[in-house]
Amino acid sequence: MQTMKTIITSLCLALLLASCTDVLDRTPQGEYTLDNFFQTEEQAVQSVNAVYNQLRSWETHVFSFIGMTDIVSDDSDKGSFTSDGFFLEEIDQFTYTPTNVAPASVWSGYYTGIFRANLAIENLPEVPEIDEQLRTRLLGEARFLRAYFYFNLVRWFGDVPLLLDPFPTDFAIARAPKAEVYALIESDLQAAIEALPASYGGADVGRATSGAARAMLAKVALTRGNFQQAADLSLAVINSGRYALYPTFAGIFTMDGENSSESVFEVQAAAFEIGGGGTQYNEVQGVRGVPNLGWGFNRPSDDLIAAFEPGDPRRDATILYVGEVLPDGSGIVEGDPNIVGERFNQKAYVSDHPGGNGNGPGNIRVLRYADVLLIAAEALNEIGRPEEALTYLNMVRARARGTSSSVLPDVTTTNQAELREAIWHERRVELALEQHRWFDLVRTDRSFEVMKPLRPSFTQNKNELFPIPQTEIDLSEGALVQNPGYN
Repeated sequence: MQTMKTIITSLCLALLLASCTDVLDRTPQGEYTLDNFFQTEEQAVQSVNAVYNQLRSWETHVFSFIGMTDIVSDDSDKGSFTSDGFFLEEIDQFTYTPTNVAPASVWSGYYTGIFRANLAIENLPEVPEIDEQLRTRLLGEARFLRAYFYFNLVRWFGDVPLLLDPFPTDFAIARAPKAEVYALIESDLQAAIEALPASYGGADVGRATSGAARAMLAKVALTRGNFQQAADLSLAVINSGRYALYPTFAGIFTMDGENSSESVFEVQAAAFEIGGGGTQYNEVQGVRGVPNLGWGFNRPSDDLIAAFEPGDPRRDATILYVGEVLPDGSGIVEGDPNIVGERFNQKAYVSDHPGGNGNGPGNIRVLRYADVLLIAAEALNEIGRPEEALTYLNMVRARARGTSSSVLPDVTTTNQAELREAIWHERRVELALEQHRWFDLVRTDRSFEVMKPLRPSFTQNKNELFPIPQTEIDLSEGALVQNPGYN
């Protein structure tokens, strides 16, 4: 099926691409300016395609993103050689400072995405000749994406600058309280729910849907401890009948599993012969050396391996070991004797493709139906409906066990504390190495108790948040104040 993969290389307007180095620089480049763009329906679509395009960038969903979600957690270690990517070793060991590359990288990537979304949101209402249904939908997509960018930023940094104008006149922008940031996120997602269709066909498959917006809002509500809202929203997604667990767990992460019944929202990527449609998400986590020519980062940790219950098929579907046959059967994983404990994130594996590994075609699964089921389970347990919570928790376990009757028995406890622990455990093993674990640890106030025994440098009331990049503080001329413990 032709999907949005075929349009992700649409023109990222010179005007928009100029924002990659300075999101406040409006110097016209090439033939497009604000005076001659946003004049046609095609240009309106291109402006939102440019927001999607940012999802595949290095700064948004690749090296530093993986470091600040998986490597920082108990699910993985940096991987590769000790000296390779040392800034990620600092993330792994909680020795990073405000000058570390990772926070600066995602700050740049996510605010570039916000700039592009703001530009579209401001100008789409003024496009003179456009189908009104399309205008409404495009505005909904831009608001969904802006909400997603801010959701990650506020979870990483806490209070962050709240930019709604693509070209603010005052460059000394202070951090907004996180409650205000969350208010914008919730407003954007509610607007997206009302504006977006339930599904797409043809080349538009992969765009944000109303179900994706509702599921994302459920995740926001869970993060904020609004359990009734999280339950209501996740149940609405479940009861819509538009989603289902993929038949096999391992199959989700193959090309056939992309945009499947389990997909709620995923970043679209494609390896075209001419390049330009892929990401480096797969490459940085790929098998180092022959035969996959990846970088070997995001090494599954001993702690993660021990977390899987005996016989859980998800362990082998998540972790790729030296000596194991590659998932596509094309060869054997060949180890490097200079790397200790070498193993890889199998969920990020992709087969040989055009354009080299930097042109990785694997979609990035941002939100899938199993996550929604576990959001519902957790929220229902917290509001005193454990029997319903068990239903959704055990759906996830049943898919994982497959045809085996001897592993992953149904959870039966209705004790709230015990069931809470069971759901948290299920989230870990089901969503391992999909960049959820760190956010889960922080939102449930477990980051200190989990990470301190593994990483003695972890400091409570400091490392739950990342530092504001020092470069941003310097440029703000005092408007930005650093997070506690990083001065």
